[in-house]
Amino acid sequence: MALRGAMCVALGAMFCMVAGAQEKNAVNNVAAQDKVVRLNQIQVIGSHNSYHAGFAPSERKFLELKDPKALHGLDYHHAPLADQLSGGVRQIELDIFADPTGGRYAHLWLDDAVKKTGLAPDPSFDPYHEMDKPGFKVMHMQGFDQRSTCHLFVTCLTEVREWSQAHPRHLPIFILVETKEGDVEEMPKAAKALPFTPAVLDRMDKAILSVFKKSEIVTPDDVRGKYKTLNEAVRAGNWPTLAEVRGKVVFLMDQRKEETLYTEGHPSLSGRILFTNAVPGAPDAAFTEENEGTPAEINALVKQGYLVRTRSDEGTEEARTDDTRRRDEVLASGAQMISTDYPRSEPSPWTKFVVEFPDGLMARCNPVTKPAGCVDRLLEEVH
Repeated sequence: MALRGAMCVALGAMFCMVAGAQEKNAVNNVAAQDKVVRLNQIQVIGSHNSYHAGFAPSERKFLELKDPKALHGLDYHHAPLADQLSGGVRQIELDIFADPTGGRYAHLWLDDAVKKTGLAPDPSFDPYHEMDKPGFKVMHMQGFDQRSTCHLFVTCLTEVREWSQAHPRHLPIFILVETKEGDVEEMPKAAKALPFTPAVLDRMDKAILSVFKKSEIVTPDDVRGKYKTLNEAVRAGNWPTLAEVRGKVVFLMDQRKEETLYTEGHPSLSGRILFTNAVPGAPDAAFTEENEGTPAEINALVKQGYLVRTRSDEGTEEARTDDTRRRDEVLASGAQMISTDYPRSEPSPWTKFVVEFPDGLMARCNPVTKPAGCVDRLLEEVH
């Protein structure tokens, strides 16, 4: 606004009138399209393991010597969540571990192994002792790969909400939550991750609602509407329009094994916050992951009304060889969320591999489900 004012002074009143009219027309055109385009009729780029901060210098040297295969597959990192959102990412992924009393994951066993080799100590992975606090933790693998740009689940969510509040006209942000439990083979001494029971999943919902107001979230209840099941609603195209969901977030569950636990006492996800990674056709089915699905399989699910998330690359392989085959296939498949370790703001360090839309678009009308006349540029976030 200040820049436009300065240009008005320099170029005169006529410039201001034209610029103001163009801006108003853009806002009006966006508003009109938003009333037609639905949540499942767009396509966005997401980041995989969005919190992942990578390995510290001595940890990297240790893995280069002792386990280069593990390092090869995990050798990626991301900027803080707010920076990713500013760079155009509209789907993020958070891996969470239950830690009701705190301290369960406060020790990084990989650092013990590093010290025994005589390598220089790395900076603490938890300088503010956040791991000592009760609550869900965000990291990749306990004891082994724990460096995160935000260690507390509520901290990660707070960063997203603050960015959202500062950009109220943003397209919906999809937040994929992966529930982690069990052991890590690489670190047998590391703490065993606690299981996700219905009670733990209840606490997960409460943690989310401690940060976001329910009115700021697109919930399964919002989508189900008058239909008996969520599956019936999405098959009938009852996803909300962009006019109804700009500025909001959508929570999605990564692990399919938690589906029956999360729906226990909540038929068709009644009263729940997250959409489950459901078996298509199940009463709670609205979202499903097809990370290894063929383009034809993804395309068929999208045409049925489901939200689909898939990956365009994995384990740094495509990024090292600039193999764009999977990327190009899934972009054309209609999957609404394309998850990558290399979005536009974080291209591959080895090759020119990057996952982005043409012409610098942040999002685009879905190539499979878009309504007639949908204009990509009108998805841009006009303020």
